[in-house]
Amino acid sequence: MLDFDVQRCTRRCFATERELRAGETFYSVLVSEGANVVRRDYASDAWPGPPEKALGWWKSVYVDAAANRLHWAPNDVMLSYFEGLEGNATAADARYVLALLLVRRRVLRVERTESDDAGLETLVLFNPRSEVEYRVSAEVPSEDRVQAIQNDLAQLLQTGNGATAS
Repeated sequence: MLDFDVQRCTRRCFATERELRAGETFYSVLVSEGANVVRRDYASDAWPGPPEKALGWWKSVYVDAAANRLHWAPNDVMLSYFEGLEGNATAADARYVLALLLVRRRVLRVERTESDDAGLETLVLFNPRSEVEYRVSAEVPSEDRVQAIQNDLAQLLQTGNGATAS
């Protein structure tokens, strides 16, 4: 079996050199050029069929990844929502997930983890920008809640087409 890297879509028709449009059908082919394997993309109206010595070819639809990409709300909006969940026992698991997201985005940092006598963990987080410390119960969501939390956070904190939440 041969191993080789396949290039990403060039987003341009090899034959006409025009840019492919979102939603457009196109063909890709892998050909050998000396010791290299090269990918060529063709608009469907310029596709001559696979070359005689093609290693492989396929048909696809060009999707402009940037057009439908979801963007997270600004950090301040996320932090404000996180702060608003404090004391809401029914959203403790969502607050924990959001806290982890804010740590990942480097808005908050984990200072330490504390455990009480019952073994329940609390994350102590610090916001270096405002110099505020937060305490978050490590409420790992149940399997049933994971999808609900993801959907809720996505609806509240993500927007499409490059716009930001307000």
